[in-house]
Amino acid sequence: MTGLGAVFRPQLAPERLRSVARVADEAGLEELWLWEDCFREGGISTLTAALAWTERVRVGVGLLPVPLRNVAVTAMEAATLHRMFPGRAVLGVGHGVQDWMGQVGARVESPVTLLREYLLALRGLLDGQRVTTDGRYVRLDDVALDWPPAGAVDVFAGAAGPRSLRLAGEAADGTVLTASTPPDGVRRARRLIDEGRDAAGRTDAHTVVVYLVTATGSGAAERLRAELVAEGDADVPGLGIAGDAEAVAEAVGRLAEAGADTVILQPTGDEPDPEAFVRFAAEEVRPLVK
Repeated sequence: MTGLGAVFRPQLAPERLRSVARVADEAGLEELWLWEDCFREGGISTLTAALAWTERVRVGVGLLPVPLRNVAVTAMEAATLHRMFPGRAVLGVGHGVQDWMGQVGARVESPVTLLREYLLALRGLLDGQRVTTDGRYVRLDDVALDWPPAGAVDVFAGAAGPRSLRLAGEAADGTVLTASTPPDGVRRARRLIDEGRDAAGRTDAHTVVVYLVTATGSGAAERLRAELVAEGDADVPGLGIAGDAEAVAEAVGRLAEAGADTVILQPTGDEPDPEAFVRFAAEEVRPLVK
């Protein structure tokens, strides 16, 4: 069955998260995802709060920009969360928006090299290994976690370009695709991910998560159109959906058919009622998604 979730967008003030997270938990939503967009809200702080305020919903961060964090710190944060909230935290890492990375003096010459080194080190630390590495960007000297996760932890990578998608297949446990990815883009991404997996000899499962811009209720079509225009995606066919639960479920199905394992409904930036949107996803769309 295709996984389904929704996004709490950081255009909302942090104090709104508690209400949205509790509605997600009570309504039976499977996954609530958060973003660490510069310069709005911290990914680890919001993830921890959402997990503490809820009992069952899985909470993901997509994505943590790797230029901003030493890999050992990310590993410590991830391990701590997985021990406190077993099986409920989902962490994705990625290049970060390059303009934002430049603003804070963290932009690197080779984002793909950094992400490769980071993923390998992070997965090793979370597997309980003692890691020594002297890469171009990631350097660790005999580092191991005192409190590694009790079980296996999946690390997701955000990817869009061919090199990054192949890298995600090679070195990550799952891939996060943006809402700018139509069904044909998901098919292309799956092929590139599989190329990376084949090159690395990987046969384990690899989960593909895709965001879907979604608008429902009054003025849905207009809000969706405005969102796509603002993101520069207005001319990309097959992006986003506006309509009722049946229309949204059909759009989810198209992404699943193309290769998505989990679809995360992404409300427009001007969504008037985030709590109602989460309830809509859980109670109206979920029963229609196969």
